Amino acid sequence: MRALKLGIALFACLFVFAANVPQVDIPYQRFVLKNGLTLIVHEDHKAPIVAVNVWYHVGSKNEKDGKTGFAHLFEHLMFNGSEHFNTDYFKAVEKVGATDLNGTTNNDRTNYFQNVPTSAVDMILWLESDRMGHLLGAIDQPKLDEQRGVVQNEKRQGENQPYAVSQELITKAVYPAGHPYAHTVIGSMEDLNAASLADVKDWFKTYYGPSNAVIVIAGDIDAATAKQKVEKYFGDIPPGPPVARFESWVAKRAGTQLQVAQDRVPQSRLYQVPTTSISTCCRMFWSATRPHVSTSVWCMTTRSRPMSVRRSARARSAASSSSPLRQNLAIA
Repeated sequence: MRALKLGIALFACLFVFAANVPQVDIPYQRFVLKNGLTLIVHEDHKAPIVAVNVWYHVGSKNEKDGKTGFAHLFEHLMFNGSEHFNTDYFKAVEKVGATDLNGTTNNDRTNYFQNVPTSAVDMILWLESDRMGHLLGAIDQPKLDEQRGVVQNEKRQGENQPYAVSQELITKAVYPAGHPYAHTVIGSMEDLNAASLADVKDWFKTYYGPSNAVIVIAGDIDAATAKQKVEKYFGDIPPGPPVARFESWVAKRAGTQLQVAQDRVPQSRLYQVPTTSISTCCRMFWSATRPHVSTSVWCMTTRSRPMSVRRSARARSAASSSSPLRQNLAIA
């Protein structure tokens, strides 16, 4: 009870603090291309650098039964080459000075991002457009097998960390079976092993069209120039099929649920998942039962929002095109 009162007091303080924080106003312009691609531009000339972030509205919630972990696996496959630049994406953009370069996947979306010198914007937009519209021709079984192994190794590394079991237990207990958030983003080993080349191609054709994506360009570039460049590099890509989406599926819960787990961990820990739809707060108490072995207790009531998982990416692919912009690119 004392801990509960303390938690309520802390939340109240946070709300009071948030109410006094001035509103952030970041000016931007928004455009929608004929193929449905949304472009958001923020102009800031303080430094000769531009951030490019492509956000696809697909995540682990879109995975079918028996296909968990596929959204993240496909993220990896976006970095190993497309039809007109069939080599490692990281090596290419690092040579032009790219920083903060990666991709991430969570329950709701997959994004790809980099910061580059202003002079490299054309190259980055060309590469991003090539893997958005021209990927499938470069994906083959060896690349899929390679990235499957990379993802499975990431899963092993994550699960070998202290307290890692909590994520799997909380996810399955918070959401009912069959709910889009009822499994972790990294997925299961069995499902990753079952991923096929046909699955890769179906996923790309279904979710990686421009009408299901947003590209944000921010930095040393004006809106008119950004729009002209995006239309030049992305305008020839077909929009892709309509994507079915859940309007809502509230995972209703009543009362309090408690779960206990034991693991070899150094400290006691308590996770709590609150009833609000604002955030997910985990409270897990690890009370040591014997040396290096602790007990995990977590409490959960009603609904929580999904946890975001950031993971590295390593791979990519392509498909054919007759556009004059699609010339094979080699970067020494």
